[in-house]
Amino acid sequence: MASSKNSAREAREARERLRRYNARQAVHTHQVTRRRRDNIAAIVGLVVVAVLAAGTQIFYFTSGPGKPTASPSSSSTPTPSASATPAAHANVGNIPKPTAATERTFTGTMTLNTDVTLGISLDGKAAPQAVAAFVQQVKDKYFDQKTCHRLVTGTNVGLLQCGSVDGTGAGDTNYSFGPIENAPADGVYKAGTIALARVADNAYSQGHQFFIVFADTSLPADSAGGYTILGHVTSGLDELKTKITNAGYAASATDTSNGAPPKVATTITGVTIK
Repeated sequence: MASSKNSAREAREARERLRRYNARQAVHTHQVTRRRRDNIAAIVGLVVVAVLAAGTQIFYFTSGPGKPTASPSSSSTPTPSASATPAAHANVGNIPKPTAATERTFTGTMTLNTDVTLGISLDGKAAPQAVAAFVQQVKDKYFDQKTCHRLVTGTNVGLLQCGSVDGTGAGDTNYSFGPIENAPADGVYKAGTIALARVADNAYSQGHQFFIVFADTSLPADSAGGYTILGHVTSGLDELKTKITNAGYAASATDTSNGAPPKVATTITGVTIK
């Protein structure tokens, strides 16, 4: 009788041990499955984040504000440039024919801030396309109230760049022309030179912007060449230096390695040509 009871008890204990074992196995299997599911979800999440990050970077650097603009030059000398990049080897916009200025010399004045008056002379024989475009812009009053947004000064360089469409140095994608004309073979732009700014390595990226050289300046040529000289300042250069450029850069300029706004805010208040 006792042996029968012991056998029954042992059977019950064996069943209980089996039940507990099966329960532990079920819990273990559930945990393994859950960890595998969580790992897969984590991997998928990381892939999605990486794809989104890559997509964001691609957008930023190809279509967004990080899209690179044309650089003026790889040289250490800051060179006059416009930031828009027009098509190479083609004029864009209402560009007058160079015959409008061929063999002609134009004279006139350019007034800055109402109190600096520069006498100017434009050489249509040496740079007919550039002079024709400049004269037409004067007739259209494009330059009125445009600013001189960029001063570059230092060893072997002294220039004031003007004429940007929005006052920031941006180029006008609807207005550009070439070719480069009358660029000095030695890369030296004498004090008093008036020349056209352009995008690096693009001879057909000249537009509204020009620069006035107030100290002999060396500007290296790039693959497109030098910078078109369309004329010269015939009077008032000392006044320009005394009242504007000698003051240096604006106090807000933190990086002047490629030029910066002048301390004396400068606006073109009038241009006459005859």
